Amino acid sequence: MEMSLQLNCKTVFPYRGGCVKLNPFSGVLPRRSVTFASVYTCTPCKVGWGASFVRASADFPRRRQQKKVSVTRPKGTAAKGFVPSKRNARVKKGDSLTPVVSDVSGGDKKQTVDVNIDDDKEGEVEFSEDERFEVVDRTDEIVGDVGELLLLDERVDVVESSQDNISIIDEDVEVLELKKEDIPYNGDVGIVKDSEEGFLDRAQIDENVKDADTGTVGEITDEADEESSTANDDRIKEEASRQLRLELEENQRQQEIERIAEEKLSQGTKLFVYPPVVKPDQDIEVFLNKSLSALSEEPDILIMGAFNDWKWKSFSVKLNKTRLKADWWSCQLYVPREAYQVDFVFFNGQNVYDNNDQKDFCIPIDGGMNALAFEDFLLEEKRKELEELARVQAERERQAEEQRRMEADRVAKEEDRSRARVEVQRMRETLPQLMKNVVKSIDNVWYIEPSEFKGKDLIRLYYNRSSGPLAHANEVWIHGGHNNWKYGLSIIERLVKSVLKGDDWWYADVVVPDQALVLDWVFADGPPQKAGVYDNNGKKDFHAIVPMVTPDEQYWVEEEQLIYRKFQEERRLREEAIRAKAEKTAQMKAETKERTLKRFLLSQKHIVFTDPLDVQAGSTVTVFYNPSNTNLNGKPEVWFRGSFNRWSHRNGPLPPQRMLPAENGTHVKASGNGFLEPVDSIAYGFVQKKIQYATAYIRDKYKDGELFLLAGLDLVGKKTLALKKFNDCVSAVKVPLDAYMMDFVFSESEHGGVFDNKFGMDYHIPVFGGIVKEPPLHIIHIAVEMAPIAKVGGLGDVVTSLSRVIQDLNHNVDIILPKYDCLNLSNVKHFEYHKNYVWGGTDIKVWHGNVEGLSVYFLEPQNGFFQVGCVYGRGNDAERFGFFCHAALEFLLQNGFHPDIIHCHDWSSAPVAWIFKENYAHYGLSKTRLVFTIHNLEFGAHFIGKAMQYADKATTVSPTYSREIAGNPVIAPHLPKFHGIINGIDPDIWDPYNDNFIPVSYTSENVVEGKRASKEALQQKLGLKRADLPIVGIITRLTHQKGIHLIKHAMWRTLERGGQVVLLGSAPDPRIQNDFVNLANELHSSYNDRARLSLAYDEPLSHLIYAGADFILVPSIFEPCGLTQLTAMRYGSIPVVRKTGGLFDTVFDVDHDKDRAQAQGLETNGFSFDGADVGGVDYALNRAISTWYDGRDWFNSLCKRVMEQDWSWNRPALDYLELYHAARKLE
Repeated sequence: MEMSLQLNCKTVFPYRGGCVKLNPFSGVLPRRSVTFASVYTCTPCKVGWGASFVRASADFPRRRQQKKVSVTRPKGTAAKGFVPSKRNARVKKGDSLTPVVSDVSGGDKKQTVDVNIDDDKEGEVEFSEDERFEVVDRTDEIVGDVGELLLLDERVDVVESSQDNISIIDEDVEVLELKKEDIPYNGDVGIVKDSEEGFLDRAQIDENVKDADTGTVGEITDEADEESSTANDDRIKEEASRQLRLELEENQRQQEIERIAEEKLSQGTKLFVYPPVVKPDQDIEVFLNKSLSALSEEPDILIMGAFNDWKWKSFSVKLNKTRLKADWWSCQLYVPREAYQVDFVFFNGQNVYDNNDQKDFCIPIDGGMNALAFEDFLLEEKRKELEELARVQAERERQAEEQRRMEADRVAKEEDRSRARVEVQRMRETLPQLMKNVVKSIDNVWYIEPSEFKGKDLIRLYYNRSSGPLAHANEVWIHGGHNNWKYGLSIIERLVKSVLKGDDWWYADVVVPDQALVLDWVFADGPPQKAGVYDNNGKKDFHAIVPMVTPDEQYWVEEEQLIYRKFQEERRLREEAIRAKAEKTAQMKAETKERTLKRFLLSQKHIVFTDPLDVQAGSTVTVFYNPSNTNLNGKPEVWFRGSFNRWSHRNGPLPPQRMLPAENGTHVKASGNGFLEPVDSIAYGFVQKKIQYATAYIRDKYKDGELFLLAGLDLVGKKTLALKKFNDCVSAVKVPLDAYMMDFVFSESEHGGVFDNKFGMDYHIPVFGGIVKEPPLHIIHIAVEMAPIAKVGGLGDVVTSLSRVIQDLNHNVDIILPKYDCLNLSNVKHFEYHKNYVWGGTDIKVWHGNVEGLSVYFLEPQNGFFQVGCVYGRGNDAERFGFFCHAALEFLLQNGFHPDIIHCHDWSSAPVAWIFKENYAHYGLSKTRLVFTIHNLEFGAHFIGKAMQYADKATTVSPTYSREIAGNPVIAPHLPKFHGIINGIDPDIWDPYNDNFIPVSYTSENVVEGKRASKEALQQKLGLKRADLPIVGIITRLTHQKGIHLIKHAMWRTLERGGQVVLLGSAPDPRIQNDFVNLANELHSSYNDRARLSLAYDEPLSHLIYAGADFILVPSIFEPCGLTQLTAMRYGSIPVVRKTGGLFDTVFDVDHDKDRAQAQGLETNGFSFDGADVGGVDYALNRAISTWYDGRDWFNSLCKRVMEQDWSWNRPALDYLELYHAARKLE
């Protein structure tokens, strides 16, 4: 217990200096707080001295539990306190103050306080002579005798303050003090407010103080409110009781620490902690016996540590010598609530450590988080951090974009201003010539009333209809403008016949445009867009001068401002249109991606899927599995094995989960071990009857007797399930916050046996919303084609489009390509020399550039292999491309590339496979895996077969084509690693909403209007009859593979059905080319307005045909993938195809393929036929054309449907990524 005497008279005694030091006293305290107050009153103002008891403790743990409590002063006069009884007394150093207890109501117990002045401090306190202080007891009961309070050595500073009271400032110190309420203070320095005489300045106060030296000190009467005093007394008692309890606890604590210290010393243990059981959210004290430590000779000791395996909240604190026996040092630490252990070492602040023999010190924490819970906590904290970083980044980007927009706007304004000045200057220069051609009227043709007018005036323009080509027109309109049509049409009025003028005079009332110098117009028989006959004054138009306008400098200033505003408005409208279009394009892309992702997740629903379909990190999901469609069909047991992040999650694989038959024989019950935590039972059994199974994402039918295994969350209440037994099953898979992928396989036993691992690919479900993103792969394509700079066929499209979408999925992609002398370098950005290297005795130049946003390295060997003016067609193509393949791998090795995947294509880069495996896989590129894609087995089968042997994974361009060629001897031995993945189209190149080659942009929402406009434009461009007829379009290479005999027949059949036919294509074989030239001549002669063949490549025309045709015919004899039918659907044209290869995988007949389409998560989208005869093509084409004639509304809905299907690379890219990861797992 410490006491401070507070003196607050700085305002009145500005000459005083120093502070009084009062030594603390010891003794038995009452079970309540006693507050002392002393007041010295000055006349005419009142100045108070206050004294208060302050309790402070050095006890670290108790200090955190203490709360500051203030005692409210009752209203009225101040309570009795230390009252000076004598005047002119002076207290000097070493003197004591002995208060005498005054009489108080309720008893005459008196207490004396000796106040010693600290000899070490300068200054002195003056009181009036023989001054005594009376201690007023504020309660009726005092527990125990206080006696005389002696001052000890420990001191409490009396701190100066400009406020009424002076408090000792200390952390977590409880202060009980009473303030003098009868001393008004307005907070201004040097001003004291007097109740009678207002404000006194400092000079007045000083004078009054002098007078007060001889004055009489008044006494403070005790007029406190009795009820408030009682309440205060209760609080004081409570505080005193609490204080006593804390002191007892502190005594016990000290005794316990001393006991533990002696015990540890006797055991030779150098470390202990108090309390012995450490709990979270607690203060602890760590003790180290320095003499037993490696730091025994060091003057300073510090503790350095953190919590939870050094992962959380590091700290460094200096230790202090304790009063315990032996050489114990200690420090206090706060244990956060997230901690499960404390990890630390001791050191001297420099380079000498005591780290527990390199094992570090560790203190377990009882009752807190475990390690897994803490990891989840860290992940949640990380998620919040990432969200904040994302928010900050988004705001930074927004500000940068705003700054960019402002700068662009400034530049645009300057440009518009400059254009306006140039325009005005041109007008000034051409005005004299313009004025020569203007008149006020033409006799018997037109005139204006009144003859004198200016801008904004209303005039009447008369026209003699019989004077020109409109003599027999039923209507007469004026289409006008001004200043040589500078602002386009600004006058559009219909003329009426004049009754007063007679003859054939007609007139219109027109408002003269402001700033008009010359009026320009023509007469027509209708309004704009509807007029057919014009009177344009012999193609010179009509011009009239505005007579009352003489252009001066002010006129040209105003004209420039008008032109500037016009340019500004045009720019604003143009930019708004561009922005709106870009936003809609982005929205459509996002919606398409979302639909495609759901389709991807449902693509394996006949075997496995989750509920919800889109798995979120931190959620619990249901897993459904149907073993009847897998190699586990009929197995007595099925075991679930799973993990996350492609089996690389920090927690490792999840324990296998066994599914057991339930008591009723038709269900299984989860065993409960592992991560599946069953609540009830889980089933796999036979469906008793046909059911319609539906959840939020799935609608499908299962046949009688189909086996269905579930591993799931809460299915109770899902009425759509229809199987009552399934409502009893509950099992959950908890997805961690740091998951980005969910992985699982199934087996027949706990130890393995037969696995269903999706043919070595494993089952993977993407996880969304996690705080960890999938690490990017590095893929390098080595190819001889790339669109658009070196495109010959579909291979070039695949290399570019697949690379772009993989890169958009946050992976790294590079392409290595020969530097042909025929490259279209206009499509290469930042093209520059990179380096030289030597391989095979040949110097090779390396160039680098950016094509369609992709990084491309161009290899230019100085042996002339690629300076031949073409990609293919030389006699030594195999030698040329073989050299390129080896040079590409050497380039990777010499430049330190370590890609995850090397992807090579077709026979031309097939040598990469065996050259890599034989020469580079074990010499610097050991972690790289090789993927090989067959685009067409018809070319280079020998090279393809050898590449299949060496590739880690191989693909072809559609699932059906992979089955069609599976029996080929170069493919058959390697079927386990062979997969069919459908190609896609580039939605940015083929986009009817942003296509500059078609007249009207359209989406699925306005497909009918958009295709109608394109059809009219196509008919006009090709000279066909502009009529509402079905158009069949054919865009193809004219080869036997493409079914040219079926193409010819289909053209004649279309014409017989009254339709129009358009063909765009050419033949590499001159004989076939000549054959189609003859056919074109015949058709153009017989059906000039309904048939047109364009036998040369024409990119803009291809876009117009896709948009303007109703049907696109693709009757290929074989087609590995085919992009024509996919592009057709992108533009809302209906494909008519032969069932082969990729055509079968992408086109679902509206009459026969509903179930097949539904299994793929799609709807029917076209017409198809079997066989390779004319009967087959007639069957499909007749149905298509009849649908157009007989069911136009349904046909239009079909156009809308196919436009909404996604045939881009969104889905194939996901399949390729799965393949890349599967290849990486291989040894």
